[in-house]
Amino acid sequence: MTRPRLLLAVRLLAPLLLAASAAGAEAADPDAAALQALPGATSVLLQRGGRVQVEAYARGADAATLHDTRSAGKSVTAMLVAAAVQDGMLRRDTPVFAAFDDLAPLAHDGPAKRGITVEDLLTMSSALDCDDNQDASPGNEENMYPLAHWLRWAADLPTRAVARDAEGLGPWAYCTAGVVLLGQLLERRVPGGLEAYARRRLFEPLGITAVQWHHSPSGETMAGGGLRLRTRDWAALMQLLLQHGRWQGRELLAPAQVDALLSVRRQTPFGLDYGELFWRRDYSLSCGRFSGWMMSGNGGNHVLMLPALDAVAVVTRTHYNQRGMHQQSWEFTAALLDRHLCGAVPGGGGNPG
Repeated sequence: MTRPRLLLAVRLLAPLLLAASAAGAEAADPDAAALQALPGATSVLLQRGGRVQVEAYARGADAATLHDTRSAGKSVTAMLVAAAVQDGMLRRDTPVFAAFDDLAPLAHDGPAKRGITVEDLLTMSSALDCDDNQDASPGNEENMYPLAHWLRWAADLPTRAVARDAEGLGPWAYCTAGVVLLGQLLERRVPGGLEAYARRRLFEPLGITAVQWHHSPSGETMAGGGLRLRTRDWAALMQLLLQHGRWQGRELLAPAQVDALLSVRRQTPFGLDYGELFWRRDYSLSCGRFSGWMMSGNGGNHVLMLPALDAVAVVTRTHYNQRGMHQQSWEFTAALLDRHLCGAVPGGGGNPG
């Protein structure tokens, strides 16, 4: 074969050889193969003791990709509220609507609305007539997105009569509008506004430098979802909570604030417990049953920690609005944990949650 023909053959075969090599590597890596098989999955990360055990990307994503994990960003808002409480700028019993007197007159104003506190919104237990799982609810988030001013819409929502329990909380209903209100409360109460406070108080100390916030058409920072971060940065936020608020020898969140975020406050209709904009569920593994706290978002996005295993896991996906998306992510994560962590648990066991 002449040299020009040989070079041409090499050029033609090179892509095929590379593809075959990649396919073989993927087949040898069960985590990469499982990630490819999970619909819409873009990344997975597992770390134990703060050390990365598994990291893989799919569908064009890489370590620099900023992932829209949708409502997982609500949990970051809860962390910022906890920081503001710690810094003396808010209290959990702070009346929310007192901060929005510049919007007066408010629609449906009255004692029920004026009685709504920060804690009511953190636990999805307020008197707002708001339920994202009910199409007919006045506060369904889909009613907000076509509008220019999301705060105006959320502040004008009607209220409903609620029967409070022994903790003083009303019935649980998933309400993005309430987290929009929390974000705008922070905007008014923290120095420099929400984004500057998040950068100074959480992101910079954790080494998070690439951040994209979602905004309303009028420019309001969206605290109820759409925050974009890299996979490792989502893991860092959860690792901070796993370490009870400490990061590289510095206390970013007081242990009491972490405990408040990650204490069961409500039961939900989905078989999951709820803290302060964080979800809790158990994971049944071959080495035991373990309690996990997670940030969760549409598409099957999960940012998870299991304290008994000293583990943090991140699964990012774009499988938005699809039936079974969360169940798929739970099963994928359980298999990942089983594969990598159960052999490291002496004698099995676990905790009952």
